[in-house]
Amino acid sequence: MKLSRTAGLAALGLAAALSLTACNNGEDSAQGPAAKDPSASSSSDSRSQAGSAKPGSGTGTSSSSGAVNGGAESGGTMAFCKTADLAVEATNAAPDQSSGRINITMVNRGSGTCSATGFAGVDIKDADHTSNPVARGQAQPRVTALKPGEAAVFDLAYTIDGSGKSLAHPTDILVTPPNETHTVSLKWPAGAGGIKGAYTDVQVYPTHTTN
Repeated sequence: MKLSRTAGLAALGLAAALSLTACNNGEDSAQGPAAKDPSASSSSDSRSQAGSAKPGSGTGTSSSSGAVNGGAESGGTMAFCKTADLAVEATNAAPDQSSGRINITMVNRGSGTCSATGFAGVDIKDADHTSNPVARGQAQPRVTALKPGEAAVFDLAYTIDGSGKSLAHPTDILVTPPNETHTVSLKWPAGAGGIKGAYTDVQVYPTHTTN
């Protein structure tokens, strides 16, 4: 009996030792390299933050903000001509007695080259103080870059009323240069023929250079 009791105690001791060894091995493998090398964990966290940063947020890489600044400094897009830098004039340029045409010339009085490309906004003011917008004609804009002192021109076209009974009595032309918001008021040119029909029959064409 003493022999079997001793053998049983020895077996229990051996099982406890094996269990303790297994637990220690499990803790070591769970910790892994990150626990032994703290820098591995911080490096992983920084990569995760950089990957989740939004462009322009000030975190992560700075390449997006650098590209924007570089484009602005290089002046990749030409500035549009400002109304304040333009000398604008309207003249009667009718080629005959039936085709009405008014040339509106814009001279760049600024210190740098600017773009006058596109359609100007035009309204015609009548003697009854109403203002009537002019529709765009069927034409494609051409690139119109103006150096200081150079001019761009665009036309208003309409059919002349030769009866002398036109119901339109224009007094002023309100011009807003392409891509601008400031308007200049010009007098309707003296000697220009009467407008046949309504102001909706007048059309404005895009700018072009006079060179």
